[in-house]
Amino acid sequence: MSPATTVEPCDFVVFGGTGDLAVRKLLPALYLRDRDGQLPAETRVIGASRAGLDTDGYRDKVRGELARFVSSDQLDSDTCERFLNRLEYVSVDAADPANWAGLSECLAAREGAIRVFYLACAPGLFGPICENLALNGLADAQSRVVLEKPIGHDLASARAVNDAVGAVFEESQIFRIDHYLGKESVQNLLVTRFANTFLEPLWNSSSIDHVQINVAESLGVGSRGGYYESAGALRDMLQNHLLQMLCLVAMEPPTYVDRETVRDEKLKVLQALKPMSPQDVERCTVAGQYGPGLADGIAVPGYQEDVENPESATETFIAVKAEIQNWRWAGVPFYLRTGKRMDRRCSEIVVQFKPVPHPMFPGSEGHSEPNRLVIQLQPHEGMRLHMTAKEPGPGGIRLKPVSLDLNYIETFKRPSPDAYERLLMDVVRGNPTLFMRRDEVEAAWEWVEQILVGWKKSDRAPRRYPAGTNGPTDATTLIERDGRAWHEGVTA
Repeated sequence: MSPATTVEPCDFVVFGGTGDLAVRKLLPALYLRDRDGQLPAETRVIGASRAGLDTDGYRDKVRGELARFVSSDQLDSDTCERFLNRLEYVSVDAADPANWAGLSECLAAREGAIRVFYLACAPGLFGPICENLALNGLADAQSRVVLEKPIGHDLASARAVNDAVGAVFEESQIFRIDHYLGKESVQNLLVTRFANTFLEPLWNSSSIDHVQINVAESLGVGSRGGYYESAGALRDMLQNHLLQMLCLVAMEPPTYVDRETVRDEKLKVLQALKPMSPQDVERCTVAGQYGPGLADGIAVPGYQEDVENPESATETFIAVKAEIQNWRWAGVPFYLRTGKRMDRRCSEIVVQFKPVPHPMFPGSEGHSEPNRLVIQLQPHEGMRLHMTAKEPGPGGIRLKPVSLDLNYIETFKRPSPDAYERLLMDVVRGNPTLFMRRDEVEAAWEWVEQILVGWKKSDRAPRRYPAGTNGPTDATTLIERDGRAWHEGVTA
């Protein structure tokens, strides 16, 4: 295992430092980077919130949270104590400019260090926080600001957020994070496409029948009900995660991989998405909401019960048929699907190739399956190429589907790091390749907003589906209407 490259010392300020994202993802990721020797001794992690703690209280809280969210084999006492000693806490009311003296004093102790401001808080606070950072002289040329999705709730609000943050920080200092882009399997998609000569000539409408991007979650909304009521599956998942994966599948080869070339090519894909007319929205989108059902054999309530709103029409499921209007992808449908309380937890990209033009083996009609490349993101990261082979034995040729498997853990003999580990270190390095640029975010919203407007005009309620199933039957109809079927992947 190669040693991790140490990043420059920095002050890592987490607004919302006591919140769910911070304790579940950000602090464990920083701990693991510390464990691998990637954080220099001078690096500090500063929690900022209105929780009313002091530094000792914050360290005690994080100690308990690390025990919950870091596996026992990775939690050693020496690293834990070293990491906890990096932690400081300041009480900040992000929207009150008179309440920033504590943070100013804390950061003044380390003038000249790289400052990373991670906004793990409501998007409505992004603008006020950045404005107060400027008013208090805390944002300098070495600072970076990290924005969690969603960036706004529609195109106009996204532009407003980008304007407010852009009034303080240059675009090169703004890191709009999508943790799916930090997954090893997603990054490896670029390598698979562009570092292997056999695949790229087939990566077009001449050879590919269709593409599926599936993100299924077996859990319900849990404690995120308040947020989810204002977002729904379309804003929470499709506008960012699913469209970003679509971009990586469909983008043209950049001249080389650097900070902007990949993002330039992703933007071109978003701009080439076929506009959604009201008729397209009606025919090519399905919204669903989970009702009561069984999850792992246990009875669970429906979404309306989870959020205590019997009138809620928020979608927890969406399926969309999208098309890209360019030479490479003309006529190739992209089916995007995501939902909560599904029958499994599975995220995958499925590239299905066209069938052989002529069944040349006697008796093979209807027995040969199309080739498929399946990129698995969770629960296990890997890649599988489905092929057809001859079944061993005499008495003629019998065809049998087989697969070539790449399991990252088995192949590289180590688990893949969490996406946040990679992305947080890229922020410190100032490398924006795996982050969304302003024009990407706004292009995605421009396309998604057509669906939002179409839904509003049709006033069509989400289709109900029982918890623990694979979504509403309308989603099955959506793809079967084209003579295709959803790929149901590995369960967990």
